[in-house]
Amino acid sequence: MSKKTLNEANLEALGEARLAHLLIEVSTGSAEIKRRLRLELAHNLGPEELARDVQRRLTSIRRSTSFVGWRKRKALIKDLNTQAVMITDKIGPEAPTLAFDLLWDFIELAPSVYERVDDSRGDVGEVFRSALLQFEDIAPRAVLAPENLAIRIWDALCDNAYGEFNGIIPILAQALGHEGLEHLKTLVKAHQSAPVKETDDHAALQFLRDLRSTGGNFAADQKTQLIKSCLQDIATAQGDMDAYIAQYSARDLKRPHIAAKVAQLLLDNARPHDALDVLTAADQNAAATGKTEWDATYIKCLLELDRVEDAQDHRWTYFQETLDVQTLRDYLKVLPDFEDMEFEATAKGHALKFYDIVAALTFFIEWPDHALATRLVEARINELDGDLYNILTPAAESLRDKQPLAAVLLWRSMINHTLWEGRNSRYGHAVDHLMDCAAADMELTDYGTRQTHEQYLNGLRLQHKHKSSFWAKLA
Repeated sequence: MSKKTLNEANLEALGEARLAHLLIEVSTGSAEIKRRLRLELAHNLGPEELARDVQRRLTSIRRSTSFVGWRKRKALIKDLNTQAVMITDKIGPEAPTLAFDLLWDFIELAPSVYERVDDSRGDVGEVFRSALLQFEDIAPRAVLAPENLAIRIWDALCDNAYGEFNGIIPILAQALGHEGLEHLKTLVKAHQSAPVKETDDHAALQFLRDLRSTGGNFAADQKTQLIKSCLQDIATAQGDMDAYIAQYSARDLKRPHIAAKVAQLLLDNARPHDALDVLTAADQNAAATGKTEWDATYIKCLLELDRVEDAQDHRWTYFQETLDVQTLRDYLKVLPDFEDMEFEATAKGHALKFYDIVAALTFFIEWPDHALATRLVEARINELDGDLYNILTPAAESLRDKQPLAAVLLWRSMINHTLWEGRNSRYGHAVDHLMDCAAADMELTDYGTRQTHEQYLNGLRLQHKHKSSFWAKLA
């Protein structure tokens, strides 16, 4: 390796004095580098000295009110990361209690940062989320009074405007221990009994909040959600499944996705009968969300109860409703030899006539049965929405080698939609699809009743002759 390569060994060869001189030179005019060097010097004096410097920097960031534009955003993220690393990697190993307090201050910094930076990309939030997870390592080594920690957690969650402390209970469950968790539970239940506080917000703002809430009162809904999430986190930490489930109302349990979640918990704890009761009590309305999770858990329940025949019946019904590939595979796996072939043929016949052609096409591509996918496309191409390019493009790619005519019909469907709707942003894709059609034409000898590639292209030129930007891309 070259002696001029920038690596630790080559830099060490320069000697301490030369490196020190270079660092002074490089840091001139760079507040960021100077700040980092001062932190390293402070660390040499001990964790307490470094902690004082970090605390000063956190205070400075908190007091700042200027908006951080895109030019300075990266520098802010780097600065935040540096402070977090100093706390967790430098102070944490030597002074965990001090590091714990500093890390808490760091997370509390989040709202003041979010208020003056655009975090639509989420990378600022990622700094705080990553820092929060470090409590799991630092807290068990820190000297923390369980009851005081419980109060601290509860205060943070009550003022958790940006969700910066989301997930803190499971992260600190070990440090809380039984005593801390019980005290936290007492605080939550005391809040549950207290009346909802009136807000000082403008009446119009409060009206809009109430409209967004599920029960017509935003503050009450917010309080209910906080209590439920806290008590469920505590129950999970204490291994109390019944206490966790008890936080769901009868109305909650009517929702298929919640019923499925609760039933899975019961299954995990060897209570299949209770799981089945929860599932069967849920709302089976076809429009209800979470139906897929409900059906999967329901089948698990039946199998756990050794009701294989009922599970098979439900699988078959569910497949007929959805054309779900995995459900059919599971169904056929249980059948005796040869009988599975008969039911597979029946299932494919059902898919060919299925009301939703997109679901049918997806089924044949995923199974896979490209011959039947071709038959479906050729028979029902007019039912396909050419705007579904995220489905039709990969389907055409799957069919292009062995079933080129079906692929051509799918490409034409997308081209036609793009041109008729004048979707300029998709002209480039339409040109690509047209080139794919031209490539397939070299292999196709029989278009049947369909237009040949030349006929189709001439038709496009006639019908869309004014779409000059499309033809310019093609040229």
